[in-house]
Amino acid sequence: MANQQVKSKDRVLDYGEVFTDEREVNAMCDLVKNECLRIDSRILEPACGDGNFLAEILSRKLEIVTKRYRKSPYDFERNSLLAVGSIYGVDIMFDNVKECRERLLSLWEKYYKKAVKKADYSTEIVDSISYILSKNIVCGNALTYHCVDENAEDTEQPIVFSQWAFATGPMIKREDYIFEDLLNQTHDSSEPLRKRADNTDEGTLVKIYPPIHYRRLKEYD
Repeated sequence: MANQQVKSKDRVLDYGEVFTDEREVNAMCDLVKNECLRIDSRILEPACGDGNFLAEILSRKLEIVTKRYRKSPYDFERNSLLAVGSIYGVDIMFDNVKECRERLLSLWEKYYKKAVKKADYSTEIVDSISYILSKNIVCGNALTYHCVDENAEDTEQPIVFSQWAFATGPMIKREDYIFEDLLNQTHDSSEPLRKRADNTDEGTLVKIYPPIHYRRLKEYD
């Protein structure tokens, strides 16, 4: 699907859905090359489709992770998790969201299998990566900032994104923020998103979760 630009004429007419060609994806990613190479630099694609841009960005991040941490399964897992956790996408079509999640998971797993020996392979970290993608790649309307139903119609539920960051050692923390508020704030992507001491919003903090081992993220649910 990566090189297919149109799924159907009806989708083009109804949703303006046209997927970006690989050549244009690479050229546009090169314009923000330094951000694509920072493991924890947060990047949002508000009309992600099945993930053409996000797959390229994640691939670039994972190349860096592999070069730096391939000799340590623990360090590779932690830093590749940060790379995945820094990528966000919204699409109004559920099939696109599903395909995007699966595509990014498959891409991450390809790098993981190359970086670790069979004896070090962990299904738990695979589950954690899948869990992050279920929170970071959202079926919604990026223009109205709301989730959508199976008919691509807005619901009352606002889009909420999770920020992932390591606390100490293998323990990771999660904070949820309302998407609309994040877009309306100017913020350094390398800094935490939270309400400052002077009560100036840097995004409405919905919930703070207790730290948990990075291999057990699905236990949040």
